[in-house]
Amino acid sequence: MHKYYFALASKNFLMNEEPVEEILRERTNHYRKNKKDVDFWLITGSDFNKWIDEENICKKISRPYAAIVSSDKKFISWLKLRIGFILIGNFKSESILQFYDQ
Repeated sequence: MHKYYFALASKNFLMNEEPVEEILRERTNHYRKNKKDVDFWLITGSDFNKWIDEENICKKISRPYAAIVSSDKKFISWLKLRIGFILIGNFKSESILQFYDQ
């Protein structure tokens, strides 16, 4: 079982109001430069709902959600400082690919 960390916000906020594309592109370039495997994913849609305490989240964030998920806790903590208005947390899963299994 792997531990993953997430930064969660409304899809509109994360995709339209913040420069997330630029942040993730810069992070990807940094990883390539340092020959490190990419360990983060942008997830949109309702599949993420099963991993979070949605009842508590709904009080703070409007649906639909978007999340940046990573195995790197420091990266998610940095995102919280960089973006600000997001919720962070963690969950355990066998694989991140479970988001895409239907």
